[in-house]
Amino acid sequence: MSQKQQKSILPHQKTKIICTIGPASRSSETLSKMASFGMSVARLNFSHGSLEDHTQDIALLQKLAKTHNRIIPILVDLPGVKLRIGELEQEPLEFKQDDYVTFTSEITKGTSSLITIDYPEFYQKVTKGTRLYLNDGFIELLVEERTPTTVKTKVIIGGKIRSKKGMNIPDIRLFEESVTQHDLELIDFALAQGIRIFSVSYVQGKHDIEKVRDYAQDKGIPIAVIAKIECRGALDHFDEILETADGIMIARGDLGVEVPIEDVPSIQKRLIRKANAAGKPVITATQMLKSMTQHTRPTRAEATDVANAILDGSDAVMLSEETAIGQYPLETVKMMATIAATTEKNKIENGISCTLRDEIALSGNHKNLSVADVISLNVIEAHTILEPRFILVTTASGNTARRISRFKPTCWILAFSRNVDTCRMLPFSYGVIPFHLENPEKSWHERILRYIKEQDLVKQGDIVLLTQRRFARDLGGTDSFGVIRIE
Repeated sequence: MSQKQQKSILPHQKTKIICTIGPASRSSETLSKMASFGMSVARLNFSHGSLEDHTQDIALLQKLAKTHNRIIPILVDLPGVKLRIGELEQEPLEFKQDDYVTFTSEITKGTSSLITIDYPEFYQKVTKGTRLYLNDGFIELLVEERTPTTVKTKVIIGGKIRSKKGMNIPDIRLFEESVTQHDLELIDFALAQGIRIFSVSYVQGKHDIEKVRDYAQDKGIPIAVIAKIECRGALDHFDEILETADGIMIARGDLGVEVPIEDVPSIQKRLIRKANAAGKPVITATQMLKSMTQHTRPTRAEATDVANAILDGSDAVMLSEETAIGQYPLETVKMMATIAATTEKNKIENGISCTLRDEIALSGNHKNLSVADVISLNVIEAHTILEPRFILVTTASGNTARRISRFKPTCWILAFSRNVDTCRMLPFSYGVIPFHLENPEKSWHERILRYIKEQDLVKQGDIVLLTQRRFARDLGGTDSFGVIRIE
């Protein structure tokens, strides 16, 4: 196999890496290197930055995808109703223990003693004794006085803070709607830029997903929606959210404040398991390699956290501050890719196998299995016995590729589709590399085999598995698979 082709098409790791783009990574050179080092998806956090910044980022990323001749999806993260502080006079500001900080509804540049929060509900619902948490819970404040437009607090646990950081108030729900009018306006902006994948913050139920999807659909634009699980309401309604959303993000920063932090690891495992069973991509996020915002190496605990998220069954792991504002974005992506690749290799060598296949096959609930479930189970059985070079999937919706991906096979899944929106969503799934074929010939079989030979991905004697639609009338209805030895 040509090393050049392998490098350009197949990353080192099958776990997908989502990188948040910001001032630290906002250049063609940096983005190009991040893509080479393992970035699968670029995330734009619309809670930060201006529309001009985002316009620049989108243009750079779209150019990057063309230059690399690969699909690099852009995920727009909508801010939602999360309570956030305003702009600060200097960054970062530091709050010190026993100092006093007053929050005001007046729009002003924040200082270490006066910060803007422009939400009337905040001043109405907090009371003396309410505990406030900033920056994913690292800073703790205690409310001492309240007026209709100000809240005076005492710093219990200090720390550094930046503009637009979020505030959590456990057990007090300030907002009835998770999707705001501002979110809808941002969707309009993003759709005009060609964005088709959105994540929704502070999801409470399936209606939040439907509101965003329906808003775009009413404009004639189909989109994919990823639900961020970061509050108690999302946990209470997780099953309906999972059924409705196109993917799940476990946003552990806010979640670790909303629920007891000691519960987060078991919640993470449970949600990942459910998402895997449903065939929906699941992203583990927040503070995965946070120490690398200032250092060239992560802590041992962070490396273990990334590895455990992969072993739990995550399709993707996400970098936030590390690549947006960190000092070492390139080193961070390389480290994440190295941890992922090593974990995947050790998983095979140590005989750690995915038990999801056995759980589904032995569940005794076979009547509820779809055709895609049956095909995916049989493909994985053949994969285990034959050890093929690739699993080749023809797909209209991406469903078959995702159904196979959830079992975390050791070989790559190459997915071929006419639908560019399908191709954009598949990079979120473990081990799946999408290829957009605009005008495939009638025989997908021949076209795909010729393509992988032209790309020097296979050699004579290699075995590949190919799923396809042979008998089903409905478009995308995969109903069979074959074993092919390359001639």
